[in-house]
Amino acid sequence: MTNQPTSLAALLTPRLQRWLTALVILAALAFAFVVVDYVGKWYAFFSDVIMIFFLAWLLAFILSPVANGLLHLFPRLPRAYAVIIVYTLLIAILVVAAIWIATSLYNSISTLITHWPSDADLRDKLRPGQEWLNSIGAGQIQLYDQVKLVLDNIKNGASNLVKPLGDIAFATVGVFGNLLFIFFLSLFMAVDRDHIERFLLRLVPPGYSDEARLLEKSVSKSFGGFLRGQALMGLIYGLISAAVSLMLGLPFVPATAATSGFLHAIPFFGPFISWTPPILVAIFFEPGAVLPALVLMAIGWFVLMNIIQPRLMSEAVGLHPVVVLGSVLIGSKVAGIPGAIFAIPVAAVISAFFFYYLRNRPVTAAVTVRAARRLEAREGRPVRVPRLPKAGQDSEVE
Repeated sequence: MTNQPTSLAALLTPRLQRWLTALVILAALAFAFVVVDYVGKWYAFFSDVIMIFFLAWLLAFILSPVANGLLHLFPRLPRAYAVIIVYTLLIAILVVAAIWIATSLYNSISTLITHWPSDADLRDKLRPGQEWLNSIGAGQIQLYDQVKLVLDNIKNGASNLVKPLGDIAFATVGVFGNLLFIFFLSLFMAVDRDHIERFLLRLVPPGYSDEARLLEKSVSKSFGGFLRGQALMGLIYGLISAAVSLMLGLPFVPATAATSGFLHAIPFFGPFISWTPPILVAIFFEPGAVLPALVLMAIGWFVLMNIIQPRLMSEAVGLHPVVVLGSVLIGSKVAGIPGAIFAIPVAAVISAFFFYYLRNRPVTAAVTVRAARRLEAREGRPVRVPRLPKAGQDSEVE
């Protein structure tokens, strides 16, 4: 009589087998957490490098459609020349915008210093606002004292700005170096985009080629929709700012509208300060319109952020408004400000893979398969597992 080897499963009872399976699953989860923590430390170490490459790719992604449009207009133009022309125009636009902004700020500051209000003028300008506060029972708020304190702090603190401005100028050298590196890296990415995509696709195993193409399409759609959505949000809030300024008779309508729209187009933290330009203009030039401007800008901000933005982003990136808001909260919790900024397009990519899995998973449920196998074992005959009819395979489907 020969001794045959006994398997471990035969020595364990079904209860012990379940416990062993649970322990293996827990061990795998613990190992996964260790790996995630290890990868997170390396990501934190290389986060600045990763951000530079990401911003360079994002810039190339934004400008590539412009270069493609130029190639459609001039088919014989090499792609490298089209990209260089687009990037040169970008530099020219940025330089002109920087000069215009600096000139506007200089003129505004000069005008403000020249027309610095005296105490009598300040009281006269603030008298309507103080009378309105008194009429609603808020006379304990002395508007003149509060505004006078703010103006004195601004005037007396001007000399203390020399050192912070020097520090900012010194830090700007490093920022400019990173921006220059991002610019040229993005230029190379845009010029060799096709070669880079083909190289990356060659690195993907043949069995995952469909998933790689899905990733490429979903990233293009989600980030493109996200950027278009942000631009449209900035345009809408700029129009709201212009409407409020025109209604209240505030000066500098084009400048305040453009500033509000630009700030609101900046993801995550831009909307929190996009309401300030008309308010600042009202404080210095129309003090009686400060409160109405604040109320109107707050109403427009609330409607845009809580009603229009979720629906607009859901249409732009193909996500439900609940998923849009939830992805922003989760992204800010996981990666702070960058996570909140890019949470929506990342959620769109994850959603694309999720629905791809749902579309391509087997139609027949696991319960049906197990029931058919049990029936085969009991009756000793093959049992066909039911499935939904498919076009091209079943005659009843045209």
